[in-house]
Amino acid sequence: MEKIKVEEYKKSNSFFSFKKYNDPKEKKDVLNKIFKLSQDNRNFEIFNDYQRTIINLAISDLKKDYEDPDVFNLKENSLAEILSLDSKDYLKYLFHRYRYEIFPLKKKIDEYPPCLQIEPSSICNYRCIFCFETDTSFTNKKNGFMGTMNLDFFKKIIDQAENNVEFITLASRGEPLVSKKMQEMLEYTRNKFLNLKLNTNASLLTEKICHSILSETVKTLVISADVADHEQYKKIRVNGDLSKVLKNLEMLNNIKEKHYRSSKIITRVSGVKFSTEQNFDEMINLWDGLVDQVAYVDYNPWENVYVAPSNNISKPCSDLWRRMFIWWDGKINPCDVDYKSSLSISSIEEKNLSESWNSEKYKNLRLQHLNSKRQSIKPCKSCALV
Repeated sequence: MEKIKVEEYKKSNSFFSFKKYNDPKEKKDVLNKIFKLSQDNRNFEIFNDYQRTIINLAISDLKKDYEDPDVFNLKENSLAEILSLDSKDYLKYLFHRYRYEIFPLKKKIDEYPPCLQIEPSSICNYRCIFCFETDTSFTNKKNGFMGTMNLDFFKKIIDQAENNVEFITLASRGEPLVSKKMQEMLEYTRNKFLNLKLNTNASLLTEKICHSILSETVKTLVISADVADHEQYKKIRVNGDLSKVLKNLEMLNNIKEKHYRSSKIITRVSGVKFSTEQNFDEMINLWDGLVDQVAYVDYNPWENVYVAPSNNISKPCSDLWRRMFIWWDGKINPCDVDYKSSLSISSIEEKNLSESWNSEKYKNLRLQHLNSKRQSIKPCKSCALV
């Protein structure tokens, strides 16, 4: 397959295509509920002054009737997220979503990252052709990058994140379900976050894991798949079998129908738009009825970032203001494009989440990007993310 040439990877608008299965009137209804909630001061009593300020900024933007990338809006994916919540949590969601969407644009941080990405496993059973798992110097166990997270480590991170970070993603360099502790990890997160997302290739789903996913833990389940053709799938997601993934998703849906009918989990098939040969309409035809959403995200050529030439991009990387990564061994990193941790900030054993997010090392990295010096930083100089 011929790769798509990438100029810039815009994280704030990475969905190449997006198909949802919601009533188009729902956004108007949600906005009306939000505006009504904002008119009653009693709904703000649980928030401090800073939180009220951010919520009011979000509401002010939502009242504007024009499209602007710098203005906060409920995009299709975030609309689905807020619809999965009780209306009492709408204002809380706005506070955290505004920070996630707008702070990276304004280059603003506060005490905690808007999103925390936790890696249950750096090991993967696939070798996708666009992924750094194809780098044998990374996957060679002797080099120390491969492992799964200790359950106590995980609980320590969740305890620090609870009531501070509401957007949690379980995934990063590897396949989360490789972890033998995934069931216990999910159960420990129950009812603790507005949106806990699990990214998986779905090849290792079991009945037990399906029950854990559906029992008030995972809010958004993202299944990684890029094509509707079985042979193409094998070529892109090496070691994968699309038939097995489809069978596992049917199992999940059957368990949901039988035991968790009231579940508001969002299911999404999300692929990487890696080649012009991929057909989004075929993806919709295959997954329609099996999931709530189908999406493509832009291809970010991260599989060879340490040896790739400089790309002359000088814009700051938005992820430095959006999310923080914690590897299976507790190491804290600013991104997963830097999959060998050359930019590591600290460790969860050395600093807590807030201390790491506001550390001098993180601040200096952000400052270098703001001063158009990312070309002096490896691997930032070869990364397309802005």
